[in-house]
Amino acid sequence: MFKTLKLKSNYRPDYVFIVCALLLTVFGLVMLSSASSDLGKINFNDTYYYLKHQIIYGLGLGAIGFLFAFFIDYRFWQKIAAPLLILNLFLLVLVFTPLGSSHAGASRWLDLGFTSVQPAELLKFSFIVYLAAWLAPRAKGANKKKRQKDFWAGYFPFLIISGLVAVLIIMQRSTSAVAIIMAAGLLVYFVSGARLSFIFSAIFLGLLGFALLVSYSPYRLDRVETYLKMVTGSESIDYESSAFHVNQSLISMGSGGFWGVGFGQSTAKFKRLPEPISDSIFAVISEELGFIGTASLIGIFGVFFVKGFIIAKKSAGQFAKLIIVGFVSVMAIQTFINIAAISGLIPLTGVPLPFISYGGTSLAVFLTMAGVIGNISKYN
Repeated sequence: MFKTLKLKSNYRPDYVFIVCALLLTVFGLVMLSSASSDLGKINFNDTYYYLKHQIIYGLGLGAIGFLFAFFIDYRFWQKIAAPLLILNLFLLVLVFTPLGSSHAGASRWLDLGFTSVQPAELLKFSFIVYLAAWLAPRAKGANKKKRQKDFWAGYFPFLIISGLVAVLIIMQRSTSAVAIIMAAGLLVYFVSGARLSFIFSAIFLGLLGFALLVSYSPYRLDRVETYLKMVTGSESIDYESSAFHVNQSLISMGSGGFWGVGFGQSTAKFKRLPEPISDSIFAVISEELGFIGTASLIGIFGVFFVKGFIIAKKSAGQFAKLIIVGFVSVMAIQTFINIAAISGLIPLTGVPLPFISYGGTSLAVFLTMAGVIGNISKYN
C-alpha cells in the first residue's frame, strides 16, 4: 500500500511549486511573529506564544504531512478516500459533544487538552480526496458519458454528499468554510465532465441556500447589510460597531502606503484591529510592508496557484487531475475571500489567509495538500 517513489532524473518534482509553498510558510511565520507579539504578551505573558504554537502544531505536523504526502504514491489517497471522509464527518459530529469548544459563539474545535483541532479544516482535504476518488473512474471512456451525464448516477449522489457535508459545517456557524468547500467541489465535478445544466443548477441551489441562511441568521444578515451600507456610502453605517472590523482593516492598510511603516511597527495590532493574527493578518502585512510587500505576497500566491493548475493539466490520470484541481481551488478561493473581505470588496467572512494566518490545523492541511501535488508533479 505504501509505495515509495524512487527519485530519478525523469521523476523530478515541480521545484517552483514547492519553493512557493516554502516561501508562503516562512512568510507566514515571520509575519505572525510580528502580528501576535502584543496578544501573546497580554494573554500568556509570552511575546512569542502564538508563534511557538504555530511552529509546533502547524509547521511541525504540516512538515510531517508534507513529507508523507510527497514521498508516498498519491494513489494511496484514492484507496482510503471513503474511510477518511467518514472519519472526518465523525469528528465534525464530535464538535457538538463535551469534547467540542467554542470561540466567538461558534462551535468549530475539538479540544485535545494540549491543543485544539478544527475538523472543518480537515474536511477541505478529505472531501476533495473523496470527490476525486469517486469521480475519477466515472470520467473515463464510456463511463464518462453514461454516469457523469446521468442525473441519478452522477448529479443526485453529488448533491446528497455535498448537502450532508454542508449541513454539518453550517451547524458550526462556518458559512465561509461551506462556500469554499462547495465551490471547490463543484469545480472538481465540472472538470470530471459533468453537464453544464447540472453545474448551473447546483450554483442556483447554493445561492438559494445561502440567501435563506443569511435571511434567518441575524449575525450573517448584519454583515451583509453592513457591507451594502459601506458600498452605497450610507450615512447610517456605524463605524464603531458593525463596521468596526472592516473599517479598522482599511485604515491599517491605507496607513502602510507604498513601502509600509516597517516590520514590527504596526500600531493597529495593539488592541485596535480585531483578529490581527487570523482574519486580519493581511491588514497587518499591508501596514508594515506596504504595497510592495502585499504585491509580493499576492505574486507568490499567483505563481503557486498557476503552477498547481499547470501540474493538473499535465497529469495523465483522472484522479491526479481532479485532486489537484480541488486542492488548488480550495487554497485559491480561500485566499481571494480573505483578501477581498478584509479589503471591503465582499462582506466580512472570518476566513484565515492560507499559510499565513494563525491556525495549526489550517497550516498542516495546506502543507499536506502541497505535498500531494508535489508528489503528482514527479509523474509529469
